[in-house]
Amino acid sequence: MIPLKEPEGFGKALRDLLLKIQNEFQKYAPTSLPIKMYIAGGAALYLLTGERATADIDATFSRRVLLGPDMEVAYRDIDGRTAIVYLDRNYNDTLGLMHEDAEDDSVSIAIEGIDKKTLDVRVLTPLDLAVSKLSRFSDEDRDDIILLAKHRLIDANLLRSRAQSALTAYVGNIEAVSNTINTACRIVDSINPQ
Repeated sequence: MIPLKEPEGFGKALRDLLLKIQNEFQKYAPTSLPIKMYIAGGAALYLLTGERATADIDATFSRRVLLGPDMEVAYRDIDGRTAIVYLDRNYNDTLGLMHEDAEDDSVSIAIEGIDKKTLDVRVLTPLDLAVSKLSRFSDEDRDDIILLAKHRLIDANLLRSRAQSALTAYVGNIEAVSNTINTACRIVDSINPQ
């Protein structure tokens, strides 16, 4: 289990948002619980490295869920400015590269105040998080992969293998994504040589 980092600011706001989600699920029929929440994107990167706060929480759930309108939390960022973290209701993990076993392989996170019998908060593995960054591969995605490599959470050989396996279920420009995989693996290898 990965403990949630709890500094003031983003870490606390993320925890408070998860508590709001849990409170909604406590209204559900007990037979529908627990509900698994699979966190990806910048929030997953934060949970894995303690770096890179994000405004939106990219997540999917193990069941269809209906959440109230107030799925956001305001907090003070590191510079003392007001910031907001919110659940991105438009996030969809089918719009990019994702390994078919990503949810099954995700890691459960222990968070103070979260009851796993209601809400099982899970984060993508570092490898699956990196794979999820490859189809878009924006500057931010590239930086996230670099950060995972600097923390020694991924290596080039495993990234290539997992990404190529994920490509078998991908519908899109395979050649472009294959080139991105090669580029990402060169970057990771330059940080963590095999």
